[in-house]
Amino acid sequence: MHNLTLSVIIPVLDGAGYLPACLNALKLSQGREHIREVIVVDDCSSDGSAAVAEAAGATVLRTPGRMGPAAARNLGAAHASGDLLVFIDSDVCIHPGALARMRERFENEPDLDALIGSYDDEPAAPGFVSQYKNLMQHYVHQNGRREATTFWSGCGAVRREVFLSVGGFDEAYRRPSIEDIDLGYRLLKQGHRIALDPAVLAKHLKRWRLTSLLHSDIFDRALPWSQLILRSARLPNDLNVAVCQRWSAALVVAAAGLAGASVVWGIIPALAAVVLLGATILLNRRFYGFLAAKRGWIFALRAVPLHLAYYLYSALTFAAAAAAHPFSRRPDHPAEFSSSIPSLYEAGSAVGAVPVGAERQTYAARRSRFSLRSNSSSEISPRA
Repeated sequence: MHNLTLSVIIPVLDGAGYLPACLNALKLSQGREHIREVIVVDDCSSDGSAAVAEAAGATVLRTPGRMGPAAARNLGAAHASGDLLVFIDSDVCIHPGALARMRERFENEPDLDALIGSYDDEPAAPGFVSQYKNLMQHYVHQNGRREATTFWSGCGAVRREVFLSVGGFDEAYRRPSIEDIDLGYRLLKQGHRIALDPAVLAKHLKRWRLTSLLHSDIFDRALPWSQLILRSARLPNDLNVAVCQRWSAALVVAAAGLAGASVVWGIIPALAAVVLLGATILLNRRFYGFLAAKRGWIFALRAVPLHLAYYLYSALTFAAAAAAHPFSRRPDHPAEFSSSIPSLYEAGSAVGAVPVGAERQTYAARRSRFSLRSNSSSEISPRA
């Protein structure tokens, strides 16, 4: 199919500081004439994010309450009319050629249902933690399988009818978490094809602190992702859960155990722990070499302890999730309560459902609670 149109959907929560750059990058995009609409979904921000989006000429939708980015994206998708739904985070600036590259891939590959890109290797936020985290995310995606095993909502696109057919994002995820990974699992489960294109680049603006990195890695990523892996019984050899990553985590956990044993048993367990850590560093030498090439060897050496700690707390989180899994009552996906989910749209109207936890909430019901104000930015607000 040629002449594909794009609906760009951006969820935002208190992102007024990043949003102008995000929206300006879209205005500078090659092929922007194919953008049918830019939809910013404000999840009850308190910093004027909606006003920023309105001033930039975006279509602004507002959630009726703090619902999370999964629900915000679904709300945007419910109002979108483009052939491709392009999801971008509000703290991301896409490169000028990203949208054109997306369209080209979808137009030339009729069997392609979804596509994800990558952060670039020049993160905007200064500071060691921000540079380390964003460069790590770039490296992981650049070295991921081109036939992808998941979706990524930071900079990703999916055919509109495909997105609607699988029920959209799981709104049980009320924080920025793994709702995109969950969507990717369901896309693949239903036989859809996802590609990773390292040429589709975006700059990440987010500033990380050590505390925010640890909280996000453990509670928003490792824990829910471990639970998803256990529920779905699916552990692809790709990205953060590739086999080399699993081996690295196992080696670090073993080294930590030996280090603890050295308190009682002396030098031999300690030496064994050093050997295992050395093996882990050797296994990840390409990543450390990449960091050195980008920021120098001092930066790379500073990153080693943080990277080893990442393997340790990720592995321990998975172990905790596995121990709790037999007592979990949550199904593989809320859709499993039903043999099928009706399409969100039939004949162009919102009639279907996207699940919220164990319940299913229809877009038709949600949209009936909203009215469209007739102004230049198409603001959506709840009826009185």
